[in-house]
Amino acid sequence: MSTKAKCIEIENVALRKRNMKRKLKQKMSREKLPSEFNENNKTQQKAESAKQESIDHSFESVGGIISEKTLKGIYDMGFKNMTEIQEKCILKILNDANRSRDIVAMAKTGSGKTLAYLILAVEQLVHKKFSPELGTGCIVVCPSREICIQTHQVMQELLKYYDFTCAIVIGGCSRQREVEKLSAGATFVIGTPGRLLDHLEKTDFQFKKLKCLIIDEFDRIIDTNLHREMMQMLRLLPGKRQTMIFGATRSKLTSAFVKVALPNRPICVGKRDKVEEATVEGLQQGYVICPVEKRFHFLYTFLRSNKQKKIMVFFSSCASVKFHTELLRVLNFSLLSIHGKQKQQKRTETYHQFREEQCGLLLCTDVAARGLDFSGVDWIVQYDPPDDPNEYIHRVGRTARGEGTKGNALLILQPCEKRFLQHLKQASVFVKQFKFSWNKVADIQDRLENLINNEFFLCISAKEAFTGYVRAYESHHMKDVFNVRSLNIAMVSKSFGFRTPLHVDLEECVKNEGLRSVSRKKQIRKQENTFIQIQSKKKIRA
Repeated sequence: MSTKAKCIEIENVALRKRNMKRKLKQKMSREKLPSEFNENNKTQQKAESAKQESIDHSFESVGGIISEKTLKGIYDMGFKNMTEIQEKCILKILNDANRSRDIVAMAKTGSGKTLAYLILAVEQLVHKKFSPELGTGCIVVCPSREICIQTHQVMQELLKYYDFTCAIVIGGCSRQREVEKLSAGATFVIGTPGRLLDHLEKTDFQFKKLKCLIIDEFDRIIDTNLHREMMQMLRLLPGKRQTMIFGATRSKLTSAFVKVALPNRPICVGKRDKVEEATVEGLQQGYVICPVEKRFHFLYTFLRSNKQKKIMVFFSSCASVKFHTELLRVLNFSLLSIHGKQKQQKRTETYHQFREEQCGLLLCTDVAARGLDFSGVDWIVQYDPPDDPNEYIHRVGRTARGEGTKGNALLILQPCEKRFLQHLKQASVFVKQFKFSWNKVADIQDRLENLINNEFFLCISAKEAFTGYVRAYESHHMKDVFNVRSLNIAMVSKSFGFRTPLHVDLEECVKNEGLRSVSRKKQIRKQENTFIQIQSKKKIRA
């Protein structure tokens, strides 16, 4: 063999070895889809855990700066140690001379932000020697009714040893009763932006001595076009107050809002480094690639094999939640559902019921994705894809909540949606591919089609869910991934149990898609311009 031939042979052997190593590495990086996950990097986790244990993170360690009554309330709720965001906020604000500095706190979902700002609010009023006779001393703004109810419950526990009172003002409840509570004097008021603004403008109650304003989930408030209500509220409230803003995700709009709401330089807490993961440590995340016509088969099999777990399944529309709730009940599943078209009383009852369950199944839309605290959720399943990486983060934030807890998240994607993984990676969200055997997935297509064909009301519900799914796809603003033209309507119809494809005018969908996209861009520009104009006016006045 010539020298040249030997060199070629050596290079080929080296190349084969490199390829074998790369394949082995890829294989090891992928996880199978078991009911429970093995812990990765145990040695590293033990070392980090030992390091953390050497530092005192207990509430007892900050007993010198937190009032005894507040600490009693915290202990009665079962909390002994502070989370990272709680420790940072408490030390930075309560160690300050006047305790009145404005604060912007960014932290991952499930990190304990609610308790952090409620402790700060109570301590602010205690420090200022605020008397209940002075009226309302603190207002907490939350983006949804459910988050308001949840926050109100925590506040009631925290105020257990105080004479302070707390009122909640949200849509769907008696406005007259709210007026009576506010007029009688409520030290703390928790509510949604629209309802709070309504009372500030029309209800005769004392809020001119306000010491503290808290805006929770402010990123969602801005994203849901409630910025006008917020700006009007800021104008009505006393200027000399402490303002605390808490959120989990950032955008140009949220940054612009912060500059307007907090003109004086605030304390910034929890500024996340780009390379740090955007989700909590105890969360195991993965995805599966599943053809659209097989999605329900996969979901059915997964739920059947995890009946003893506590699971939340996310859908893109209210109609889809309604249909799959009815369908799964026919298939002998016991479950709950929550979505935006339900009455407030029903949503509240469902929230409390699922919260108390040890194992169970909840189907929901993104109305339940932000801020709600359900203990012990084992799995988050995203049956329909989220609107963007931020929405993904808030969805998976319903599990692995609090320090030391664990949870699992599963994202179901069609082959044409794989590019969404790149967007997640850019947002510092890292997910692994879960592998599974298709021969273990139950084929229930005939049963599904027979049900849709024979059950009249279930068929109507399926058609509405199909329409909702297509509309959600056409309104998706990540067009490079979720393009309505990439949908195979025949296969989508099959996934909802229809033997023959339902009619959809894709050209009309594309036209509507374009109009919505233009409208969204105009809306964002208008919001940005609003904040810029307000900033300019403030500078001129100064």
